[in-house]
Amino acid sequence: MTDAPAKTSLEGVAQAAKDAQASGERGLPPVWLWNPAHCGEIDIRIRKDGVWFHEGTPIGREALVRLFSTVLRLDPDGYHLVTPVEKMKITVEDAPFIATRVDQEGDALVFQTNVGDTVIAGPDNAIRVEIDPATGEPRPYVHVRRGLEALIARPVFYELVELATPKDGVWGVTSNGAFFPVAPTGSAPA
Repeated sequence: MTDAPAKTSLEGVAQAAKDAQASGERGLPPVWLWNPAHCGEIDIRIRKDGVWFHEGTPIGREALVRLFSTVLRLDPDGYHLVTPVEKMKITVEDAPFIATRVDQEGDALVFQTNVGDTVIAGPDNAIRVEIDPATGEPRPYVHVRRGLEALIARPVFYELVELATPKDGVWGVTSNGAFFPVAPTGSAPA
């Protein structure tokens, strides 16, 4: 009975994440290999703008958010923080990360996320743009790792639009040999 509070406390999750991170390559633990028992939900929510909350209060420690991001996994039933011994469901309003910067390095587009990930767009890390049917507004994303995506921040998306060129009637960008549409067919980026 005394172990139960530690499993759902922020401190308990943080310690488990630190332990798990220590076992991973390049700071990323192998969460895809772990199959712990589901321990329930923890009151962590990632808002649409990328701010992480615990029990309704923003998590102010950037290092803690980065740590949690390394043990985040998307399963068929939703997002979970996963360690070798526990799995707790969290709420993600949109994408768990935000792409806050893009740089063109040779023929590659290199994104930085709000949690410190570096992502090179290409065949393994696609860029996709959803269009809101009601407003026509684009919602662009880049794949980060194992099904987790970053919402591309509006200023970063504008940079992509400036780099866009037409190909077969579609405006898009190329990275690592892959072409990604960024504007609907037949329309030119503004």
